[in-house]
Amino acid sequence: MGARLMVVDDHRLLAEALASALKLRGHRVLAAAAPAAGAAELVITRAPEVCLLGTAVPAEPGIFDPVVRIKRERPQVAVLVLGPVPSPRGIAAAFAAGASGYVRHDERIEGVERAIMKARAGEAAVAPQLLQGAFSELLNPAAQPDDEGQRLLSMLTPREVEVLVRVADGEDTRLIAAGMGIAPSTARTHVQRVLMKLGVGSRLEAAALAARTGLLDRAGSLPRPVTPYPATGPET
Repeated sequence: MGARLMVVDDHRLLAEALASALKLRGHRVLAAAAPAAGAAELVITRAPEVCLLGTAVPAEPGIFDPVVRIKRERPQVAVLVLGPVPSPRGIAAAFAAGASGYVRHDERIEGVERAIMKARAGEAAVAPQLLQGAFSELLNPAAQPDDEGQRLLSMLTPREVEVLVRVADGEDTRLIAAGMGIAPSTARTHVQRVLMKLGVGSRLEAAALAARTGLLDRAGSLPRPVTPYPATGPET
């Protein structure tokens, strides 16, 4: 016996195509709708057995809020999430919101139908390979990319970091040179290298970028290099 379904996706063409395919297989499709933003209200009103809810960004905060509301007001409705290959965070977020399963957008119609029937029966409907991949990534997480401040900081030498901090403090070339015990010409060269590496055209832009990305906070926690030069002597 076919299930009573709703298909909701931001891409109306996808929703209608999937709805048509499911109708041909004997299921009763109550609605094929877009956008997904209005899914909760529509599902609560129509009360299908299973709702297929499409998303393009399963890890985005708040994306599964409609699922939370549906399960709160219509707990008997099974929600199947349709989406791209998910990250472990995406799968976890879907199930934490109350979803009964997760089906990839590129799944064959037979696979979608199997997930529908499992969800209607109260079973978790998620492909074993998706769970395996999620557990593998959770147990062996890949290194996360550094944030922008850390990335910029890694481009600078310790001496250039000190120059940038002094620039942000408002020091001119003479004060930078005196404070670091280097010649003004050397200080000017350091400043130019810092601007070039940060991709900015002025000291003011460099200071603003460093403050906005948190680079200054990170740099402030680093020890400043010991200056082995007298305050008036040239750098060697």
